[in-house]
Amino acid sequence: MTPSDLVVVDMNGRKLKGKRQVTSEIGMHLLIYRMRPDVRGIVHAHPRTATGFAAAGMALNQPLVCEVVIGLGLIPLAPYGTPGTPELAATLEPLIPQYDAILMANHGVVTYGPDLQSAYMKMETVEHFAQIALVTHVLGQQKPLACEDLEKLVAARSRYLGVNSAAPMPVYAGMDEDPSDESPIASSKPLRSHANPHRRGTSFQREN
Repeated sequence: MTPSDLVVVDMNGRKLKGKRQVTSEIGMHLLIYRMRPDVRGIVHAHPRTATGFAAAGMALNQPLVCEVVIGLGLIPLAPYGTPGTPELAATLEPLIPQYDAILMANHGVVTYGPDLQSAYMKMETVEHFAQIALVTHVLGQQKPLACEDLEKLVAARSRYLGVNSAAPMPVYAGMDEDPSDESPIASSKPLRSHANPHRRGTSFQREN
């Protein structure tokens, strides 16, 4: 990709600059910007492991790794919506205010943050965590962090550079439930790694 491949649109999705066509999934990007004024960068992609969980109907909602708890909380799964239609954005709408990373059923992943680099690194973190979660499934055992440990990690968020989000990023997914029970959309009780995901997708950055 080169700068000449970029397309500039307004907040209504109308193309202002660029030789290429606006993505058919622009509605999803615009909805996130409208609902989250703190967001200035969005990445949508189809990393193989995380998309595998999305295709299996499995949220990444167990607190297995401390860095993911701090940086993202749990990663919910939005219901399926047909790409290129308003359905797609509608399935994400209930989750956007609460989370910075969402699995999209039978589709892929979307992440967002205060700038494009932050959104990209969150995508990397989602795929890395999906690979770890897959290993625990292969081994046949998961050991989620205890509630008291989760509380300490949430309290530590403010001390870590790069963890800057207006979203509460819940970390609990029914801690009294069976960890093997993968609900389609993670419940939200209040309270970096550099894998190569081999993906195709879109990224958007809000201009000043």
